Amino acid sequence: MKITDVANVVSGPNPHHVDARKVYDTDNAMAVVITLQPGESLKKHITPVDVFFYVLEGTGIVEIGDEKATCTKDMLIESPAKIPHRWLNESSSVFRVLVVKVPKPKEETKLL
Repeated sequence: MKITDVANVVSGPNPHHVDARKVYDTDNAMAVVITLQPGESLKKHITPVDVFFYVLEGTGIVEIGDEKATCTKDMLIESPAKIPHRWLNESSSVFRVLVVKVPKPKEETKLL
């Protein structure tokens, strides 16, 4: 058994310049907790594998392909591989989302 205190996980710089903490990383899957402060957003990007998002806290806007939706705590969102997507926090509160990539990507994410 492995237990990780996510609050103490620190990841290095990332191309989105936001708080992104890799909390799970094995040969089979990867999970990241992204925290967006009010006004922050991810750059639009494409992942080579399917991704699902689970909203942990707050309200955020997700764009996947041509679709856009407001998401709140305890919502699960699926994003297929190779479709441009991003998250935005246009609220006045912190927004946190768990990002799970399965299987673990062998290629890098591509920024658009």
